[in-house]
Amino acid sequence: MSRTAFVTGASGFVGSHLLHVLHNEGWNIHLLARSTSPMEEIQEIPCELHTGDVTDAESVIAAIPDKADAVFHVAASTNFWSKKNAEQTRINVEGARNLLEAAVSAQVGRFIHTSSFVTWGFTDKEINEDSVRTDSSDWINYVRTKHLSEQMVLRATASGLMDAVVLNPANVLGPGDRHNWSRMFRLIKQRRLPGAPPGGGNFCDVREVAKAHVRAYHAGRTGNKYLLGGEFARILDAITIAGELLDRPVPKKPMPAWLLMSAARLVTTMAMFSGREPDLTPEAAVMTSHDIICDSSKAVRELGYRSVPLRDMIRDTIEWMEEKDLLQ
Repeated sequence: MSRTAFVTGASGFVGSHLLHVLHNEGWNIHLLARSTSPMEEIQEIPCELHTGDVTDAESVIAAIPDKADAVFHVAASTNFWSKKNAEQTRINVEGARNLLEAAVSAQVGRFIHTSSFVTWGFTDKEINEDSVRTDSSDWINYVRTKHLSEQMVLRATASGLMDAVVLNPANVLGPGDRHNWSRMFRLIKQRRLPGAPPGGGNFCDVREVAKAHVRAYHAGRTGNKYLLGGEFARILDAITIAGELLDRPVPKKPMPAWLLMSAARLVTTMAMFSGREPDLTPEAAVMTSHDIICDSSKAVRELGYRSVPLRDMIRDTIEWMEEKDLLQ
């Protein structure tokens, strides 16, 4: 007997890979998507499509199947432009609340919530699931809203309303990336990369992250968080590898954090007049100027999570972008 999954964010980077894993396992898949969502990566996967939006509670209630085995809540706004903070809060916080309330009402078996490793805040130490959180980066709306949404899920679990597991991926790489690290690779290809940020972090493969979501349904412990990291690298290291693979010159040293911030403020001020979303914002400058280092041993031990070499992930991402003509 096949299990039933309800998925949000299925047309996105992580969500599209999750759908392939669920399909390969024989799940009966329902997904919630806006009428404008790009479906290219998942159009061949048999599923029941429900048109709606996580910020529209009625559309969520109408779409979610009664007593589904699992809700995989992957949808989120990863925006780092303060002009879109209100919209991001609606998506990340109100959207999670709508999903959670609908899941409780529909008596869903398990709620798998996708968060991020940035919710611990900035620290100079390696983090694990038991590390103390700091509020040092809560002025960045993405960090604040992802923290609020995961806390909402964990409170529902602690009160007995829902059986939930939270996943906290690090920097995600891999085929299907249209809006994240792929933008940096495109700038390198076009010889337009202005500099290398001084920060670093762990990098994880989107395909392994997708597998971990399904393993979290099967083996994750109720009310637990799982960090999904991998190889630690400076952003300069990733840029160097991409430059080699794309046969393009890249910076040899990172920019000082103050210079990156100054450039971000200038670009963001110009965006106020042009109306176009800036490639660099103060929030993004700060995020990429820090080191965020995480320990994934809990996910490896309990979910069978696997890390992938950074060069392999970057190569696969670039090859996919070349295939889709996204580097021009």
